[in-house]
Amino acid sequence: MNEGAELEKSLIVRGAPQEYVCKQGAWQELPQHLKNRDITKFLLLHGKKSWQVAERFLPDLSGFDVFSHYYGGECSDALKDHFVDWIKETDVDGIVAVGGGKVSDLAKFVGAETFKPVIILPTLAATCAAYTPISVVYRETGEMDRLIIFPQSVALTLLDPQVLLDSPKEYLAAGIGDTLAKWYESDAIISQLDVLPMEVEVARFAARKCRDNLLTDSEKALQAIDEQALSQAFINVVETNIMLAGMVGGFGDAYGRSSGAHSIHDALTSVPASHGLLHGNKVAYGILVQLAIEGKWDEIDLLLPFYRKLGLPVSLKDMGMTADVIETVAKKASHEDEWIHYMKETITQDVVAKAMRALEKYTV
Repeated sequence: MNEGAELEKSLIVRGAPQEYVCKQGAWQELPQHLKNRDITKFLLLHGKKSWQVAERFLPDLSGFDVFSHYYGGECSDALKDHFVDWIKETDVDGIVAVGGGKVSDLAKFVGAETFKPVIILPTLAATCAAYTPISVVYRETGEMDRLIIFPQSVALTLLDPQVLLDSPKEYLAAGIGDTLAKWYESDAIISQLDVLPMEVEVARFAARKCRDNLLTDSEKALQAIDEQALSQAFINVVETNIMLAGMVGGFGDAYGRSSGAHSIHDALTSVPASHGLLHGNKVAYGILVQLAIEGKWDEIDLLLPFYRKLGLPVSLKDMGMTADVIETVAKKASHEDEWIHYMKETITQDVVAKAMRALEKYTV
């Protein structure tokens, strides 16, 4: 490993939710799943725009005490504290999250502190948040603060691909960018190992499968949204972004999580101009920066046409930024606590900045 960046000696498998279901009409089975868990009174956290679409897919819940609340727009300590206090006063049996990654992350955060089971009904396939026992916590300013790994899994993930077919196309494309990083980031770490534990072998297989599935099926999946016609390619991409992506870190632990691309993403969140950009778009750009650091320009050549077909950013310019932010991003991305140091290369601010500048020139 890069000097000063030792991986965890322990390897803990957090492979999956307690139950995972993917099929058309899966949400209609929610009442039975609630009964199976003796949940009669629950907090239902949801977004705004996604809720307008998702609500009509929900089953009749008149037999339950449902407390429906807008989640607040962020996964933050303040909102976690708010809902933890609310649960202590209301004493519900569980939490149901309907929405995207931030709704899911907040529900898991609140559930971990209140010891309540969490059921997730994803409305987007932009991250693997619906599958993993992880929450990304943001500051009130919109800057990423930290990542938390919980000792308990999500109780149930109910994935209905028909619901996701109504989601905005740009969110699925961003999810593809985020999931593509599973291969490149884990490969940068795992390729340094002389011996692969069995768990890491599973993570590596899942990561490579993520890349292969996405390069094969992504265009057809986005076409399915345009045509509003469910296809196997769409289902493949949705499950790749949620389930398969979750398996990479679930089995690989620190060996299957982030390295270069997500460090670039996290650094970009310190730039106000990036706050309106989707998570996966910033990660997709981070993949290219990581590959530039590794000198893998042939791989960049392979990805550039794919990115452009999907509308993923290949440069700062594509994200509405200029070269003025390079030193700021490079400084934060190369901080000693960042995951980028799991790469075999020696990472400094200058190394990151040079890679970013080289990429800007290469993608003109």
